[in-house]
Amino acid sequence: MKTKTHALSFDGMGEEQLPIPKHKLHGWTHFMGLYAGEHVAATEFVIGATFVAMGAQIMDILLGLLIGNILAILSWTLITTPIAVETRLSLYTYLHKIAGGNMTKLYNWANVIIFTVISAAMITVSSTAVRFLFDIPAQLNWYPTDPWFVMVVMAVGMIVVFVAMYGFNAVSEFSGICAPWLFVMFPCGALVLMPALAESVLGYTTLSGWSDFIQIGSQSVWTGVNAQGEPGIGLLEVIGFAWAANTITHFGLIDMALLRYSKKKSYGLCTSSGMLFGHYIAWIAAGIMGAGTAVILKTSITSLDPGDVAFHALGLSGFVVVIVAGWTTANANLYRAGLAAQAIFHNYSLKQTTLVVGIVTVIVACFPFVFTKMLPLLTYAGLLVVPVGAIVFAEHVIFPRIGLTRYWVTYRKLIHSTPAVASWGAGLVFGFGLNVLDVMSFYYLFIPTWFFTVILYTLMAKKYGAEEKYPEEEAELLAFDRNVEAFQEEQARAYKMPVKDNTTLSKWLHVVSHTSLGIALLLACNTMFRSPDMFAYQANREIFYNIGFVCTVIYFVASYWAMRRRKTLTESQDGLKKPISTPSLGG
Repeated sequence: MKTKTHALSFDGMGEEQLPIPKHKLHGWTHFMGLYAGEHVAATEFVIGATFVAMGAQIMDILLGLLIGNILAILSWTLITTPIAVETRLSLYTYLHKIAGGNMTKLYNWANVIIFTVISAAMITVSSTAVRFLFDIPAQLNWYPTDPWFVMVVMAVGMIVVFVAMYGFNAVSEFSGICAPWLFVMFPCGALVLMPALAESVLGYTTLSGWSDFIQIGSQSVWTGVNAQGEPGIGLLEVIGFAWAANTITHFGLIDMALLRYSKKKSYGLCTSSGMLFGHYIAWIAAGIMGAGTAVILKTSITSLDPGDVAFHALGLSGFVVVIVAGWTTANANLYRAGLAAQAIFHNYSLKQTTLVVGIVTVIVACFPFVFTKMLPLLTYAGLLVVPVGAIVFAEHVIFPRIGLTRYWVTYRKLIHSTPAVASWGAGLVFGFGLNVLDVMSFYYLFIPTWFFTVILYTLMAKKYGAEEKYPEEEAELLAFDRNVEAFQEEQARAYKMPVKDNTTLSKWLHVVSHTSLGIALLLACNTMFRSPDMFAYQANREIFYNIGFVCTVIYFVASYWAMRRRKTLTESQDGLKKPISTPSLGG
């Protein structure tokens, strides 16, 4: 092992390297909104339709997605949130603390790859809406078949890259506006296309009850037969994917960065707003929209892309859904990829690394496989980082219980941890090896991989120094923590709580935005429940398309106006804050 002499010091440490102070913690409503916004995105169109193409049965979808998403919620609640709340650190900072700089650099490379691929997929999804406007054929192969599609991807992609470089804060604020609107649009799309599915299966456009929905779903949406005419995936596969879709963030512990702000460990349950809507209702709604579009166009769902589905379900509002949801998701992930790259190539600015990563991302986005293979890509990406989450879990949760020393790498002043690097590598070989041998469904590979890495890291760390005691170093760390707490208490005394915008105009803007959403939902319900025949259905659908798009415009104008007023109020408050001097933490 290589060593580097340094002392724990507060001087020169950035705010990101310190635990989150108590006065910056958030309540449960913050996390409900956060996860609702993050997990209702353009990927839902892709994943929902993919379940249909893979031949899942309706009861497997209804029950399997529910079980899998509950398991995901429990994973956040029982694994991620306790570590995040106890440490108040991001995964990157904590990993550097327990595994050294070399391991952190390797992990950043993994993040560059993962977030580049996810960003590329979102750019491709947004481009499917734009290509629809220019009558460019759908791209169904793994490679692009039309040069104009490549041009569209490059145009959309470069916008994403430059926004990530220069305007990410504005985009992140704007993406928060999209969550309530997307919450309404996904159910609206399913409601609008359900009569078309009913007519194709039942011979009439109205549903008389739950049994009609089950019949339509089993015969026209989740039929149990895949695109090749063979028996499709079953209940265990559906559960496995719903659980594994976010292994990057729960078993992989990426979401320590978000959940370190939570006041209580139980706030991990707030992820239910994203899982039970974005990964349950939205996936089901997307499947219905995909099947309904296939019926209207008299084609197979495998010949459709998100642009086709969104337009026929939501009209012009569908274009906005696909473009905005894909755009905001791509920007956030490209920004993360740029940050990871900048941490590796620290001699270059964030803008420079984001530009280089962005160029690679746009090139990858030209190949449609990045969104047509989203299910396996997300699963394999999770498998790539799950061993890292296992290493952190072992060190933080298991070590104190079996008499090993937590933070032993820091105490030994190491910049390279052989147990951490070797365990991660062995975990990858183990997990992907199981996949090659086809021992089990690849959706569940993260489970044995996680346990394998936990055991291996614990045994290796014990051999390399975790079994030893470091009383002087522990005392030094304890003193450092007390000094940080004192510093943050001084910060808290000067901290001004955000002022709520209770002005009359802002209240009216909120009323207007929410009313527009309510009108759109009522029009969608009218299309489904008050369309006794195809003539009435087509008329009601056109009304929804037209007025629904007006509601979309009104919603975004009112919501953005309210956001700007709130931001102006916050900035004026920030200008009144006094600078805080950094106290000496040496004694």
